[in-house]
Amino acid sequence: MTERSTAAHPYAGQTVAFLTQHGKERVVSPVLNDALGCRVERVDGYDTDRLGTFTREIPRPGSQLDAARRKARIGMELHGSPLGLASEGSFGPDPHTGMFPWNVEVLLFIDDIRGIEVAGVHQGPASQDHARVGSWEELRAFAQRTGFPAQHLVIRPGSEDDPRLRKGLADWTSLEAAYAWALQADKEGGRIFVERDLRAHAHPERMERIGKAAQDLARKLASLCPACGCPGFARVQAVPGLPCGLCGHPTREHRAEILGCPGCGLRKEQPRADGAATADPARCDYCNP
Repeated sequence: MTERSTAAHPYAGQTVAFLTQHGKERVVSPVLNDALGCRVERVDGYDTDRLGTFTREIPRPGSQLDAARRKARIGMELHGSPLGLASEGSFGPDPHTGMFPWNVEVLLFIDDIRGIEVAGVHQGPASQDHARVGSWEELRAFAQRTGFPAQHLVIRPGSEDDPRLRKGLADWTSLEAAYAWALQADKEGGRIFVERDLRAHAHPERMERIGKAAQDLARKLASLCPACGCPGFARVQAVPGLPCGLCGHPTREHRAEILGCPGCGLRKEQPRADGAATADPARCDYCNP
């Protein structure tokens, strides 16, 4: 990949507007500032919960990338900057088996000067615990198991579909008060629904993953196109066919990767980054039909 020093980078000294109300700048700004020499500035003045909430009061329209793009555009407009940044997370089934919870974090960078978008991504298994509990002891055990109070909690009377809720619970006194409120509000059996608060500032695992998405974005933006010098010259496609180390047949493992420029559209194939010449036979459809 082609890289240049921070001093020569196109974003050195430039301000990047970052709309966030959940403290994401703590793990994003230092990474991009150090890698690119830019200044990521937090933008407020807009309630990003209006674009969708993890607690399901407001559904998120469109895709995860659509939501990140809307946030970035709003931040750019509020700040008056041609450079914008936004983060958006999602939870769903894992892409391998579809059986386990999975978290994907996207950090989208928009540059209206060059007319480009570049996304940093990090994903992995998610902690998305929830339970129906009928006693303070059960609730306390759930809270301790999930890492409370660093991990904040949400409580609802009765079930996960109840629109009444208390969220952002981050200390034992507030949790006990919310539990008493939920018990009083539940008219059907004295059980309440508790779940992790999935907002970034309330979910340490998410915040760590957002930081890693920032590292991915920084690597991409630090790589400049050899043809036009545009930032974001990074992998856009994997080329399958790495030969099996046992039988030599091509596998679905990638043998090469294609780097692409978001500006001029240049494409360049190069060997896979880890230098592997053969695939593990366990990945071979011929050896393991």
